[in-house]
Amino acid sequence: MKRSAESRSALIALTRRELVRFIRQPSRIVAAVGTGAIVWLLLASGMAGSFVSPAITEGTEGGPANSYAAYLIPGMATMIVLFASIFSAISLIQDRHAGFLQSVLVSPAPAWAIVGSKVAGAVIIAVLQGAIVLAAAPLVGIHPGVVGYAVAALALILAATFVSCIGMALAWRMDSVAGFHGVMNLVLLPLWVFSGAMFPVEGMADWMKWVARCNPLAWSTRAMGSALGTTNPSILDWGGALLAAAGAFALAWFIMGKRHIRAGGEEGAG
Repeated sequence: MKRSAESRSALIALTRRELVRFIRQPSRIVAAVGTGAIVWLLLASGMAGSFVSPAITEGTEGGPANSYAAYLIPGMATMIVLFASIFSAISLIQDRHAGFLQSVLVSPAPAWAIVGSKVAGAVIIAVLQGAIVLAAAPLVGIHPGVVGYAVAALALILAATFVSCIGMALAWRMDSVAGFHGVMNLVLLPLWVFSGAMFPVEGMADWMKWVARCNPLAWSTRAMGSALGTTNPSILDWGGALLAAAGAFALAWFIMGKRHIRAGGEEGAG
């Protein structure tokens, strides 16, 4: 019982450290949210004429639910989550360079507390920033209500968990911020581009449709859109988003937890 309480205390303390670090770095908020806002404004104002909405659940063609600005909301929220998760993963590499990570690895804190704190901190930070975009839905004529916002927030949490866990797992194996940026550009950005964030999957080339339909980030993005009424609802998207988040967390747990055992147990801290 005492050890369990100590483990929870370690989890809370490490998670709190991630949140405090975020608050003290407002540039992260500006970079993530500002990028999403700029892309949203440019696409919504300059490319709206080329858009045909796939939504049939709300409004009529040309109505608020079917506008391009409305369709972009889930994709922009996902993009902000992606950038926020990348920044959080970079902080893991910075902790290694500063020596903090090594101190945590040789501490009595269990693997699940270390992994959980990093993932929890990244997910909370990403969701808070992505929620800013969701809150802007009324500006483009969408009013999903309390239930709609709650369901969209759940999809946002699933997207943040998937991206954050993938980012943390990759950052755990890397020692260079520049190298990590390169890997993120190679892995996560294509996932976002092929998620239907900017254009509906229905209008893509056949081979792109298959890529998008197998894209874990597309599942959570479409699930978010269905909650807001900008895309058609699908139980497969929700199931896929849930499985993707769980699988990514299991991957992060395996990679980060395994390294914790080597660092703090059998093979020393080297």
